[in-house]
Amino acid sequence: MIETAGLVEQHIHGAFGTDLMNCSSAQVTELSELLAEHGVCAYFPTIMTDDLDLIKERIKIIKEAKIHQNAKSAQIAGIHLEGPFINPEKAGIHNPEYILPLDVELYKEIEDEIIKIITIAPELDYSGEFIKYLKTQNIKISAGHCLGSDLSEVNQVTHLYNAMGAFSHRGKSTTVSSLTNDKIYTELIGDSLHVSDEVISITLKQKPADKILLISDALPPAHSTISETLFAGKKIYNKNGKLTDAQGVIAGSSLLLCDIVKNLAEKNIMKFDDAIKCASTNQLRYHQIKNNLKVFWDENFKIKKIEHI
Repeated sequence: MIETAGLVEQHIHGAFGTDLMNCSSAQVTELSELLAEHGVCAYFPTIMTDDLDLIKERIKIIKEAKIHQNAKSAQIAGIHLEGPFINPEKAGIHNPEYILPLDVELYKEIEDEIIKIITIAPELDYSGEFIKYLKTQNIKISAGHCLGSDLSEVNQVTHLYNAMGAFSHRGKSTTVSSLTNDKIYTELIGDSLHVSDEVISITLKQKPADKILLISDALPPAHSTISETLFAGKKIYNKNGKLTDAQGVIAGSSLLLCDIVKNLAEKNIMKFDDAIKCASTNQLRYHQIKNNLKVFWDENFKIKKIEHI
């Protein structure tokens, strides 16, 4: 067996039937325990674009779960706020009704010290004050659901290629800037659905391995028998593991991070050690998280045993 540190999931909306936008603190606690059984030592519950009062409620629920988490759970490292400060033109599965302008006073209505990552559309911060304020709060700023190409003020990009200005061989775009700026990290969903295997391979040749953050972007149907669910105000269908709305717009993933590692290593898109680096080592360093798991994998890249440190 191969021993590794625990995985770090910085972009996850739910799994095992639990929806982080519609659950109790007890359900978040249960999710944390189940994630640990699948090799995750720490994670960032991800909150979607929604009404500000609902977002505040979600923050409260997650904070309650964090207080009561036990040593054998995946630790809640903070909240990833994905929206509502995004570009309506790249809303994706997000409900455009709740998208807001990048306004510091609006953010202060939901502000909380547990928020550690925020996905925004940086091109809509016309005065620069929004990003400037987030930096004073030591929040990692992620460009996502956006069209802008100037990424000089962000720390990372959200799910590379998805819901952002596409690759163009003429002129700049969010994607091109993501690939050519070695100072920023890039989230990458390695489920072979959000990004094709060929494009994943290209990305690995272009982007330094220590700047890639593998994520699942998992939704409630991940590791469950759910075939249909309501998410972001839309009905989401699970068709052979691909999650889409009625119009075919792809939502999050039905895989967990351990499945992503297995998928990439099994197909030889990434060496196993490199996949672990992008799913564990990079995140532990980036977020300064202390690992509390030993994960043991078999020769087929399946988790066989978990030990708590």
